[in-house]
Amino acid sequence: MRILVVGAGGVGGAIAGIAARRDFFEAFVLADVDRDRARAVVDRTGDARFTAVALDASSADSIVELARTERVDVIVNACDPRFNPPIFAAAYDARCTYLDMAMTLSHPHPSEPHALTGEKLGDAQFAVAAEWEAAGLLALVGIGVEPGLSDVFARYAADHLFRSIDEIGVRDGSNITVDGEAFAPTFSIWTTIEECLNPPVVWERERGWYTTPPFSEPETFRFPEGIGPVECVNVEHEEVLLIPRWIDCNRVTFKYGLGEDFITVLQSIHKLHLDGTEPISVRGVSVSPRDVVAAALPNPADLGDRMHGLTCAGTWVRGTGVDGSPREVYLYHVADNDRTMREYGSQAVVWQTAINPVIALELLATGVWSGTGVLGPEAFDSLPFLDLLVAHNSPWSLEVR
Repeated sequence: MRILVVGAGGVGGAIAGIAARRDFFEAFVLADVDRDRARAVVDRTGDARFTAVALDASSADSIVELARTERVDVIVNACDPRFNPPIFAAAYDARCTYLDMAMTLSHPHPSEPHALTGEKLGDAQFAVAAEWEAAGLLALVGIGVEPGLSDVFARYAADHLFRSIDEIGVRDGSNITVDGEAFAPTFSIWTTIEECLNPPVVWERERGWYTTPPFSEPETFRFPEGIGPVECVNVEHEEVLLIPRWIDCNRVTFKYGLGEDFITVLQSIHKLHLDGTEPISVRGVSVSPRDVVAAALPNPADLGDRMHGLTCAGTWVRGTGVDGSPREVYLYHVADNDRTMREYGSQAVVWQTAINPVIALELLATGVWSGTGVLGPEAFDSLPFLDLLVAHNSPWSLEVR
């Protein structure tokens, strides 16, 4: 397998560092608009299979040209979702398998954004699923940690733990702190603003997909491994759009443990119109307000040395167990920042995202996973994925509740 990863930021760099320890691929091309950033990552691997190149991810033609020149089989999108359309289109034109960790962006309903869906996450990709299938090509969308591993957990629960499922609820929380920073998101603030301030989506069997106001339905969820209780709220996320397509259940939700301070900051950003993506003129310079916010905050990829604590990604499922009795479980994966920094040089949040596309790539390279069309992680057998996660010395857990 010959791999092209577009984006050498925190997640792209972590993908390279994790993949360097595996032998399932022949070549790994890391591309970024800043070639020096990609080169620094490649140099750290010390692996002759890796090369660094400059690439403008907004240019589908440039991506196709690079993919053909390097004879790659797979294109991994490690950029923020704004770049999904050109990278997704380029993979199709270059006849490559495509992977991403976040799907194409949504657009709220024009008149009832807090009740009805407009264009949903991933709609643009699913709209061309038949074309990908007819071409014999695979787009594996949402294969990070959330979405990604959380969807694999949902598949495992449906296949091995439950006779019928009432609700699948993805729940994410952490106790991570950052030295010297009153507010420092541990993942892309651009993406965080997008998913937290957009109307959250909920799916119910009788109602289908619908939306609620941001930060709705707060609940206190008890996270394992000493993290403890964290208040979680509804947030727009891909699992709600993916899981019902392949798994039989009555309800799907996604709730994120943001915390009161984080929510207050996001609400302030929104009130000040700093969440906007359309450029405005500032003293004759055209800038996006959200890009200004992102530029003013520390780069999450550079925070690892000052971060402490654990981050937990998991899938809570309740329904009827295989023995016919009521059952409730939480399947989860915890990343310890001290460990990921010590062993990989990557902070926990980006590392926990990055390990999952690497596992998926290995399953595709060995033929354990295969398919055509636009598919989510829950469309595949969960056991080989979870076994490989353990093989990376990164075990997952199941808590009966």
